[in-house]
Amino acid sequence: MADNIGTLERTPSPTGVSGMHTVVHVTHEAVHKVGGIGAVLHGLITSKTYRGAVGRDILLGPLFSTDGPMEGRLHGGSVLYSGVDGYHNTPYANDFARIEHEFGVKLVYGRKNFIDPLTGISSDPEVLLVDVRHYHPEKIGLLKFLLFQDYGIDSGAYEHIWDYEQYCRIAEPGLEAIRALGGCENGFKPIILSHEYMGMPTALAARSRYPGQFRTIFYAHEVATMRRIVEDHPGHDTMFYNVLDKAQAQGQHVEDVFGSQKGFYKHPLVEASRFCDNIFAVGDYVLKELRFLRKEFKDVHIDIAYNGVPSRALTMDERQKSRQKLRQYCCNVLHYHPDFLFTHLTRLVPSKGLWRDIRVVEHLEKELAKEGKSAVLFIGATESAGRSPQDILNMESAYKWPAAHREGHPDLTHGEAAFYTGVQEWNARAKHCKILFINQFIVDAASLGTRAPADLDFLDFRKGSDAEFGQSIYEPFGIAQVEPISFGGICVYTSLCGCAGFVYNAAGDKATPNALPVDYTKLPETMRSQNVSELLQMTQQTREDIERHIAGEVADELYRRLPRNLEDAEKLLVAGAKLGAAMSWNVVAEQFVLPGLERALKGPGK
Repeated sequence: MADNIGTLERTPSPTGVSGMHTVVHVTHEAVHKVGGIGAVLHGLITSKTYRGAVGRDILLGPLFSTDGPMEGRLHGGSVLYSGVDGYHNTPYANDFARIEHEFGVKLVYGRKNFIDPLTGISSDPEVLLVDVRHYHPEKIGLLKFLLFQDYGIDSGAYEHIWDYEQYCRIAEPGLEAIRALGGCENGFKPIILSHEYMGMPTALAARSRYPGQFRTIFYAHEVATMRRIVEDHPGHDTMFYNVLDKAQAQGQHVEDVFGSQKGFYKHPLVEASRFCDNIFAVGDYVLKELRFLRKEFKDVHIDIAYNGVPSRALTMDERQKSRQKLRQYCCNVLHYHPDFLFTHLTRLVPSKGLWRDIRVVEHLEKELAKEGKSAVLFIGATESAGRSPQDILNMESAYKWPAAHREGHPDLTHGEAAFYTGVQEWNARAKHCKILFINQFIVDAASLGTRAPADLDFLDFRKGSDAEFGQSIYEPFGIAQVEPISFGGICVYTSLCGCAGFVYNAAGDKATPNALPVDYTKLPETMRSQNVSELLQMTQQTREDIERHIAGEVADELYRRLPRNLEDAEKLLVAGAKLGAAMSWNVVAEQFVLPGLERALKGPGK
């Protein structure tokens, strides 16, 4: 599989967006960053290159709650209009009131500040949220008829799913509000950027209700249909991508192999992305997955638009200070100063493949023992929004959290407890590399209790890490996997991640010591001749046997690359800084996103 990276379609050379157009980002992360889409928004909006070409960003999404005071509606942003609270401090108030009356909604409008902590660049995009709880039934009925008539989407099958319903309901009042904000004046055509399936009803409504007035792009941060298949099958990625390659070679598509996907509400919305003026795919395999959706995607233009990497020149002194903080934190909690520091900061979901980290550590333990070295793996992952500082102090006092955990509130959720069982089992045997499981959304001094150094912050885990793990079973890009790259860390990710393609693109033919792609789809010789039907029968045991073998290879190569002295660390820092600069958000904006916006503005096929 890895041999295909870097050989798929590429966006042409850099260009700029004609004029200072409006880009409307439709997303569930309009005001609160919870995942990869929020990271993309933040990276683009604070990119100097992107800011120089795009005059106006509007973040459009649902208003998820009307609880609390008005000041909290935009999570720290400035509210200029709130139909929920009767607050009107904008010249658009009359138009907003008209839209609210017409559709039975309430609007919240204002601005939110985005700032890049590495560069200091800030931006204040507009934010538009729609409270759709009391939407007029006849209005939503007409929209759903339009979706069926123009795009073949039968919304009746998904009306009981609120996630589907709310993104249908924000479409028309959102578009009307964009028009009221002057987005279509002076011949400008606002670009509706549908971040994943959430924005597709808005993009489709723009095409049908206002033909020629908007342009539309589907921003594929994943292919939801494929994610579900990968996560649900016991063979995970090991099965799926081998099946995909063989099925595509035979001219088959996803429903030919895996049966009808129409029961999954995201599927028809993602399929309808073929009607957009352009599609962005965040990785090479996302592009392949889109082609696998149905035969019509064969002739649809898709631009690769990788995600960016935080990039700033770091001195060895800065790196060493971050390392010392992490070593001291380990000593305070686990009572030893490790020679090597490993990290994995992520969400606790099956797709992240956290069990693979333990398998690699099992092999690393043997290598560490040979040289009398020690290491620690910090895994920062949670299913919740995080524990309060008081909860942390209470748990720390009662049973030495996070060295130990207890199931139940405020500590382990069910999923966290299941993962912690594996961590406990390993730590009971480990002598040279223990795992510290930190079930916090944010990892800094304020969130880690009294045993964390007082000046420890999130970036220390990036700047001080020797290796960041990210061996996901489904990872369309993997921003977190490569965040330590420019700080001299070694990034361990699967060859299916979009970041693997970007590293190849940025490094060219030169191997880089900071990137360690792993191929868990590599089948043993005895299985390589299996056909699609045979591969579909892959069991969990078969996949785990393959994983154990690959994990051993990963551990051997990682241990070989780990820095043994300051000279080694300096080489990794210099190489990583160079690579990180070639993968920055400015590079992404210039080489990938802006040319894709320009293509959409010119219209399909241009």
